[in-house]
Amino acid sequence: MKRVIHSALAAITLLSSSVFAQQTLLQEITEAGELRVCFEAGYMPFEIKAKNGQFIGFDIDLGKQMARAMGVKYVPVNTAWDGIIPTLLTGKCHIITGGMTITPQRNMQVNFSDPYVVVGQSVLLNPKLKGKVSSYRDLNSDQYTVVTMLGTTGESAIKRYLPKAKVNLFESQADAVLEIANGKADAFIYDLPYNAIYSSQHQTQVIHLDQPFTYEPLGWAIRQGDPDFLNFLNGYLRQIKGDGTYDRIYNKWFKDDTWLKRVQ
Repeated sequence: MKRVIHSALAAITLLSSSVFAQQTLLQEITEAGELRVCFEAGYMPFEIKAKNGQFIGFDIDLGKQMARAMGVKYVPVNTAWDGIIPTLLTGKCHIITGGMTITPQRNMQVNFSDPYVVVGQSVLLNPKLKGKVSSYRDLNSDQYTVVTMLGTTGESAIKRYLPKAKVNLFESQADAVLEIANGKADAFIYDLPYNAIYSSQHQTQVIHLDQPFTYEPLGWAIRQGDPDFLNFLNGYLRQIKGDGTYDRIYNKWFKDDTWLKRVQ
């Protein structure tokens, strides 16, 4: 009996040791002295590459503030959108802060923080359709060609709400929206913040139907199985929303356009 008890205790001790030996992501970040952050530059005003080559934007500032709060270095990892979740899952970055909408499909692969901002899809319209199209619903016809970026919630919205329309998908927002400006497509479906900024810069080339027709909460994504990191993110979000840090950063990117000089 003693031998059985000793064997059981030894097994428990070994199991406990292996559990405690597993390094949490917060420990990894602390020991590495850096927070590696994934995003895809080009999503105004969330993450953009400035004229001097630096990455700037709402998400960038939030990420830098987060790294500062953790006492580590902020390391940007600019990643193609269609490969951003695999990049996270293989450990090449610790977190995605790239304006990612929380969806059930994505939530099956990653864990999300509480939403840090809510957006929705809106429409940039070819000026030739002024007076003919007043809502996204009017585009649900095979006489119209709509475009968006591949792998985004814009693509999902088109499939759901505009199943009859002709669809062309592009690797980047810039390539897709250029189809409207060049008269090769009728409408561009994408996130409201991006469309609002683009339309303010190209007022003669597009018409912005600025009433969002979807509800899309954006969250920070991390690998599954790390409740400590998730707890940190939600606590951090509550803190910066409570102490004014969040509002200061939000106003800088959404209520002021002086940053446009850095990218034009």
